[in-house]
Order: sequence, then C-alpha cells, then structure tokens
Amino acid sequence: MPNMIVCCKQVPDPEAPPSLFKVDSAANKMVIASDVKPVIGQYDEFALEAALRIKGKQGGKITVLSLGNKIARDVIKKSLAVGADELILLEDEAFEESDSWATAYALAAAIKKVGEYDVIFCGRQSSDWDAGQVGIGIAEILGIPAVTLARKVEFSDGSVKIDRVIPDGYETVDVAPPVLITVTSELGALRYPALKGIMAAGKKQPIVYKPADIGLESSQVGAAGRHINLSKLFQPVKEAKCEIIEGENGEEAGVNLALRLREAKLL
Repeated sequence: MPNMIVCCKQVPDPEAPPSLFKVDSAANKMVIASDVKPVIGQYDEFALEAALRIKGKQGGKITVLSLGNKIARDVIKKSLAVGADELILLEDEAFEESDSWATAYALAAAIKKVGEYDVIFCGRQSSDWDAGQVGIGIAEILGIPAVTLARKVEFSDGSVKIDRVIPDGYETVDVAPPVLITVTSELGALRYPALKGIMAAGKKQPIVYKPADIGLESSQVGAAGRHINLSKLFQPVKEAKCEIIEGENGEEAGVNLALRLREAKLL
C-alpha cells in the first residue's frame, strides 16, 4: 500500500475582498486585515484530494506536512477530517518569512525524518505568492524525480501513472516511486469532510517539529535561511485612457479609427 506525504500551506483566504490586503512599501510586507481568515491553499487541497483518491482505491497512509507559525488548528485539521492519517506541523517563530528555498529545505528535512514514502504531493503553486518553486525544490533536495501539473494520478504495480497538463492537452507518464508530484486544478476539488471525520479529527493532535527536531539550525530556516532578497514589494497602478474617434458619419469615423490605430501601430 502506498505511503504518501502531502504538503499543505495555510494562507490568507484568496476569496477575501482585495481591499482587505494592503502593501507596506517601507517594510516590504503585506498587511492583511484581521477579517481575512486563513485557509488551506487551493492547490494544496487538490494535492490532498489526489492522495485521498489513491487511498480510497488501494489503501495506504497519508501524512500531511505544514510549515509556518501560529498555524490555526481548526484550519489545518481539515486535512484529517477528510481522511489524512497523520498531521505534522513545522511550527516555530524561526519558520516565519521563509522564501521558496527555506520552505523547501525545511520540508525536505522533515520528510527525511518521516522516513519511507512512495509519493510526495504538492500543489502546483501556493495561493499567496504563486511562485510554484517549493515542490520542485523539495524534489531536487531529496534527489528524486518530479512530475508537474498532474491532473490525474494512479498507483499500480509498483508504478505511478500520471496524466499531466500540457499547452495543447495532456500527456501520460509512468514513474517508479519515490516521486514528487505537483497537482493542478484539473484534478478536481477536495471532497467535503463528513461529520464522522470532523469528530475524529477533533480528537487527534498534530505532531509539532521545531527546527532542531528535523536536524536544522534556526539560521537555516525562515528569514535567516532566505536565498531571495526582496528589493521591492508594491501594488501596481492601473491607468486607463479613453480616446473618442469622431466623424461626420459612420464611414468617416471608421476611416479615422483605422488611421488612429495605424498611428498607434496597432494595425
């Protein structure tokens, strides 16, 4: 039976009104209103659903990993409510302000501590920064193959069969485990938790790892372990300009419009 690990990130609800998100340009940070509630990232939910479908057909174990600080238990425990078996939180002040590298490095260290696995599932990208780098980074650090943009995943006869999205359709690949797979929205939404699952999740306590528990120093994770220097964070200004093309009649207005578009090198 397959042993699966799913990486899930707690993010501010992307469905919240844009007016509740502000940029502090001086500090290069996002300022998020208290009205914005945390959720599991939507692509991570697709990844979790991929693991649950395999478990539903063939059994196996699903371990969910989440990294951050002050992780809301009722949010991340949704993974247990829908059918995951174990929840591990990399939770400490030291993990705050991680970039893609620091996040991938810490998650890879935690996966090594977890031990044997067949498949690691990640969302194709996070729902906040949208970088799409962590999954590939984990695979690189662990030295295992990675398959991106999966829309369907099946596990059989010691092989993982993956349909992955490409610009003009999809392609099917077979990979021997262990493998890391990033999942996209075409796979389908995460199932709703049943009442029985919600009650069972309420009784389970997550395992919490500090940096030292996964063999890392605080200087290797979070803000201290960043490889990316964020030089400027800003909200782009959108400007619109409208020009009215006139004419004595419709024909003349059409000619004037064509001349104006040619002037602007749009024709």
